[in-house]
Amino acid sequence: MSNPVIDQTFENQDFSNQKLPSREYDNCIFINCNFSKTDMSVVTFLECRFDTCNFNTVMMKETSFQEVTFEACKMLGLDFGTCNDFLFEVKFDHCNLDYISFYGFSMKNTRFNDCSLKEADFTDTNLTGSILSNCNLLGAIFERTIADKVDFRTSKNFTIDPEINKLKKARFSASGLIGLLTKYDLDIE
Repeated sequence: MSNPVIDQTFENQDFSNQKLPSREYDNCIFINCNFSKTDMSVVTFLECRFDTCNFNTVMMKETSFQEVTFEACKMLGLDFGTCNDFLFEVKFDHCNLDYISFYGFSMKNTRFNDCSLKEADFTDTNLTGSILSNCNLLGAIFERTIADKVDFRTSKNFTIDPEINKLKKARFSASGLIGLLTKYDLDIE
């Protein structure tokens, strides 16, 4: 990669419908930027922060996210399964991640704080050690998901079948147990 961008702040920039050059963004901050329909394939973001950015329909083939934080971002329908998994590390805080796909990807030790993850796809995803704090998981898909040691205690609206997912040492609140028993069609009061 050539021409690294270091310690730069981008504010109110419109990157929509563009191809970002294949370069490294190191310790950059993006505030209120529009990445809608942007091709950010083969771009590296290292220790960056995205605050109140729009990522709708972004192409992220082999995109690297290393120690990246997303705050209050709109990220509908993205496919993180196409990202570069080498040193992948992200954190989501107050983001809209509805219809997002993590299919077949390793999301170990990822923190999701106050996020909407409606109809998110966690099929074949490794979530080991992740924390889903105050997240709405309505319609989220968990199939063959490795969710060992995941903290679901404050999340809601999830349905997870313990027979087809790995949940060793996963943490749930008493009220969240209903989401583990849905397939049995029980009346729990």
